[in-house]
Amino acid sequence: MKKRALSFMMAGVLAAVTLTGCSGGGGTAGTTAAQNQAEGEGTKAASAGETVIKVWTNDRHDSEYVDQKISEFNETNDKGIKIEMTVVTDDYANMLSMAYSSGTAPDIAGISAGQSGFDLKTFADAKILEPLNDRITDADYEKVTEASKLQYEGIDMIDGNVYWIPTGMRSGVRMEYNKALVEAAGVTEFPDTLDGVIDLAKKVTENGGGKNYGVAFTSSVPFIRWIEGTSETSGIYRYDYKNGEFNFDGYKPVIEKSNQFFKDNSVLPGSVSQGVDAMRAQFAEGAFALWGNASQEAGVFTDQFPVTKFDWGVSTVPTLDGEVKGALTIQPQKGYMMLSSSKNKDAAWEVIKFFSSEDFLKGYLEGGYCLPISSYMSDAIDSSKTGRLADFKLQDYESVYPAVPAVAIQGDDYIATLWNAILGNVSADDAIKDLNKRYNEALDNDVSMGKIKRLIIKDFDPMHPNAGTIEYLDK
Repeated sequence: MKKRALSFMMAGVLAAVTLTGCSGGGGTAGTTAAQNQAEGEGTKAASAGETVIKVWTNDRHDSEYVDQKISEFNETNDKGIKIEMTVVTDDYANMLSMAYSSGTAPDIAGISAGQSGFDLKTFADAKILEPLNDRITDADYEKVTEASKLQYEGIDMIDGNVYWIPTGMRSGVRMEYNKALVEAAGVTEFPDTLDGVIDLAKKVTENGGGKNYGVAFTSSVPFIRWIEGTSETSGIYRYDYKNGEFNFDGYKPVIEKSNQFFKDNSVLPGSVSQGVDAMRAQFAEGAFALWGNASQEAGVFTDQFPVTKFDWGVSTVPTLDGEVKGALTIQPQKGYMMLSSSKNKDAAWEVIKFFSSEDFLKGYLEGGYCLPISSYMSDAIDSSKTGRLADFKLQDYESVYPAVPAVAIQGDDYIATLWNAILGNVSADDAIKDLNKRYNEALDNDVSMGKIKRLIIKDFDPMHPNAGTIEYLDK
């Protein structure tokens, strides 16, 4: 088994190769020296009677476990298959596109929902990916992964064609909190409303005497760290699936209430200009009480910034009125796509099955690398081995939303615009009016130009967003 890590500094060359220019995998445009080296090393790895399956991933956090399991596979499988894993650390989507265009693509590539820069529909329309519909019906594969239940439009499936199946997930957002600071402020039970969390942050700040604050945000997408979760579970979402249009009207109370954190001076001074890791470190030091993020924080506060000075708790995200009226977004994780250019598709499928097997997943999930997404693996693992990850177990109202049409808007996106309103730099009414106008104009324009289709789910249920009947309209 050979494992290599490639870290590419992308500059002007990326502009020369785009997905729209990809066709059948021929040509040499955009091939980098690093890619040529990878191709040469991959060729050396094969010996007589062996089929080398090249795998790309951009995950590094799990490399010790994955390396070990790949070594076992390479030494014991009886099909003459060898796995060659490459970690691509920068511009993953662009590198996949370029490798496909130059004929140096891997056989399979790791993927998770929310992958930076990756748009499944673009890759699917460019015929870069191989549909897996006929393969995922394998009985053993279905038993472990429950693939028939884990098909999400725009996430791992496009218009009926399935391109990958998740084997794990990242939870929806949670509230991580400093128990000592919360209890010192006289609060014994974590609040289930946004007003309650605002009041808690104020009490912690007043009790902190300028040393401890209630909450911290960051310069990096602070809205989606947890306030978007409050919106979703309050039945507020940016896209009206039933009518096929954007609608930001429901965010007004969330914006106005969230601004109270700043009016109360409950926010750690300077935090909104800091990065995520800087604030994680400050939380671990006890500088503030409330932090919002998903299940990756289990590992962060155990290993990266270990919390040792106090006990920390995990609570569900608050809603506007204490009632859950909509699903909380989860992120399907850790699947594998097959590239259409692979010359060894049957062997590539055997490797995907290996990464999706009970033996591989049991150790992976018990190692705390992500949460199980299939009920079969939830029952198969010993959750006592997963550490604090067990505190992020799936709630019955967590689900996957069908991917919202990716429109080409002018100006700031909805995350930046809503956060700007929460900061008080613009009124909630003006921000909402602006977003409704720009997003729907972009949607109408892109649909009329044939770039995208309008997504309609007439029987949409906000508590079960993936259960409705999906339609795509070209008008």
